[in-house]
Amino acid sequence: MSAAPGRPLDRQGFAELVRDEIGIDVTEAELDLPLDALTGWDSVHLLSLLVLLEKETGRQLSLPDFLDAGSLAAVHETATR
Repeated sequence: MSAAPGRPLDRQGFAELVRDEIGIDVTEAELDLPLDALTGWDSVHLLSLLVLLEKETGRQLSLPDFLDAGSLAAVHETATR
């Protein structure tokens, strides 16, 4: 599910993006889990997600803000604020 550039993703669409593009099987409810609790998660996924979200939102995002995120929900919030 892709959002038009410049338009934020809702939580469901974000979970779908993570599943489809990153390959981490996560539900909308699991977005609040700590990143290290997600099966298969590693720091390379965070960089890939940053690039994908820049394409999805149509704007540049802050790597330091992403590095401070402790969950996918925090990543989503950072990308959509």
